[in-house]
Amino acid sequence: MNKSEEKLIINEYESEFVFKKNISNLNVSFNRSAFIFFFFILISLFFSIKIFYYGSVSYKSNGFEIEKKKNFRADILDRDGSFIAKSVQTINVGINPNKVKDKKKLLLKLKLIFPEKNFNSIETKLKSNKFFYLEKKISAEEYDKVKLLGEKAIEYEPKITRIYPYSNLFSHLVGQIDEDSVGISGLEKSFNEKLMSEKDPLLLTVDTNIQYLIREELLKANKIFNTEGSASILMNINNGEIISLVSTPDFDLNKRESLKDKKFINRVTKGVYEFGSVFKTFTLANGLSNGDINVDTEFKNLPKTIYCAGRSIREYDENIPDTLTAEEILIRSGNIGSVRIAQKIGIEEFSNFLKKIGVLNKTQFELEEVGTPLPIRWGKCKLATASFGHGITTTILQLAKAYSIITNGGYEIKPTLIKNQNQNLRRKRIIKEDVSKKINSILRKIVKSKIGTANLANIPGYEVGGKTGTAQKSIGGVYSKEKINTFVSIFPISKPEFVIIVMLDEPKINKNYIYEYKDGSGFKLKGTPRNTAGWTSVEITGKILEKIGPILATKYMDFK
Repeated sequence: MNKSEEKLIINEYESEFVFKKNISNLNVSFNRSAFIFFFFILISLFFSIKIFYYGSVSYKSNGFEIEKKKNFRADILDRDGSFIAKSVQTINVGINPNKVKDKKKLLLKLKLIFPEKNFNSIETKLKSNKFFYLEKKISAEEYDKVKLLGEKAIEYEPKITRIYPYSNLFSHLVGQIDEDSVGISGLEKSFNEKLMSEKDPLLLTVDTNIQYLIREELLKANKIFNTEGSASILMNINNGEIISLVSTPDFDLNKRESLKDKKFINRVTKGVYEFGSVFKTFTLANGLSNGDINVDTEFKNLPKTIYCAGRSIREYDENIPDTLTAEEILIRSGNIGSVRIAQKIGIEEFSNFLKKIGVLNKTQFELEEVGTPLPIRWGKCKLATASFGHGITTTILQLAKAYSIITNGGYEIKPTLIKNQNQNLRRKRIIKEDVSKKINSILRKIVKSKIGTANLANIPGYEVGGKTGTAQKSIGGVYSKEKINTFVSIFPISKPEFVIIVMLDEPKINKNYIYEYKDGSGFKLKGTPRNTAGWTSVEITGKILEKIGPILATKYMDFK
C-alpha cells in the first residue's frame, strides 16, 4: 500500500465516520489528533502534579500534623481518571493583635514574605485588636517562612480544602460546597453523603478534553452572536453516557461565590424552553409509529396561513410548496404540514407519545437542578401549535433523551453522568426500529440536501443528520422578539452513536461574520442573513464537530 492509499476509511455502510481526505478536503489526520491528545495530556499532567503536591505536603503546627477531618470529601474524576475535584490539606494563617508586642516590626517582617499584600488594610486590622486571617490556603513555602518568624501572635488553622483544577470548565456539572464542605449544588450536593463517607472517587462519564473544546466554541459563539448565554450536551445515544455538558455563562468553583443571578442557571438541565421546530421530528415519528402516515404520504393544497381560536398559524417560509410529502414537511420544516400530521394523530395519541419519549414530565437525573416542563392544557389549538414546537416546553436534557430514543432504534435510554451506571440496564423498546431508520434518513437529508435547513453542518466525512429549531422566547408570559435557536444533531447517521445539541439564548445577527461553506466550492458569505438556528446554532455545531470529531473517532468508535 503506497502513501496515497494510506487513509482511514470507515465505511458508510458499516456505520462509521469517514475521514477520507480526498473526499472531505478536511485537514484532519490522526497525526493532528495525536497532537491534540498530547496537548491536553500535558495540561492534565500539570494539574495532576500540582494536586499531588498539595495533597502530599505535610504542614506541621505546634507539634501536630494535619489529619483528614470529618469534612474530607472523596475525589471526583473524569472518565480517564483526571481530577475534576479534590480535597487537599491546607492551613489558614491568622493574627491575634492582642498578642503582638511590636506591630511595626511585625509588619516589616510580613512585607518580606507577602510583598503584594495591601498592608494598609493589615495595619488597620492590627489596630482593631480583633483576630483576622492574614492568608488562607497558604503555600508550603510561605508557611515555612511565617513559622520561622517565631511570632506567638500568629495562629495556624488546619483545613481540608476542596480544589477544582479546571476552575470554570465543570462548574454547572460539579457544583459548589459551602464553608463547612457540604455540597450545595451540582454533583457535590447530589452525592454529598457518598463523597463524605466513602474513600473511593466518583468516576464520571465526561471527557475533559472534549468538554474544553466545546466550551471554547460556545464562548466564541457568545461573542459572535452577542448571546445571553449558550448550552450544549454531547451524549452516547445507546448507553446514555454524557460525554460533555456545558452551560454558559459559567463560574469559577474555586471562588465559592454566591450566585443569585439567573444568567448562571444550568441551561442544559434546569432551563425550560420552547424549542420550536425540533418538535416536528416527534410529530412525524408519532405519525409513522401509529401507521397514520408514511414518509411518502402526500398533503395537498396546504395553505400558508390557518387560524385556530382566532389566532393565525403561518409558514415561516412563504416559498414553501403547497403540496408536500410527510418527509418533505420535516425536511423543509413546514408548520402547516406538521399541524396536518398531528391532526391525523389526535390529541390523546400525540400527548402519550411525547410522554413515552420523556419530553413532558420532569426527568430523573443525578443533578438536583432539573427543570419541570410547564403543564399543558390540551385542546385542538394546543395540538396544532405543539406539533411544530410552539407553546410546549422541555429541557435540553430531555430533548437529548427523546432524540436518542427516536434515532437509536427506538430503545429507552437513561442519561447519566456516572461511569458504568447503565451497563446492566435492560433495553426497552419505545418505538419500532423501521420508524427509527426512516427518521434517521430524513434527518440526514435535512443536513445534506439543498432544501434542508442545516446545510452548514454538512461537514464531509461526519455523516451528520439533524433538525433545527427557532423559537420566540417567552419573557414574563409574553412572546418577545428574542429567540432560542437550537440544533439537534445525530452522527454518524448510518449507525448513530452520538447526539449533540447546541442552543443559543437570544442570539443576534452579526453583519461582519464570515460563513465558509464546506462543500468544497470555497464560497464565502459575509453577514448573518437571518436570525434562525440554521445560521447560528448549526454553524457553531459544525465548528464543534470539526474539533471533537478526531477525538471521538479515536477514543469512542469501534473500528473492528
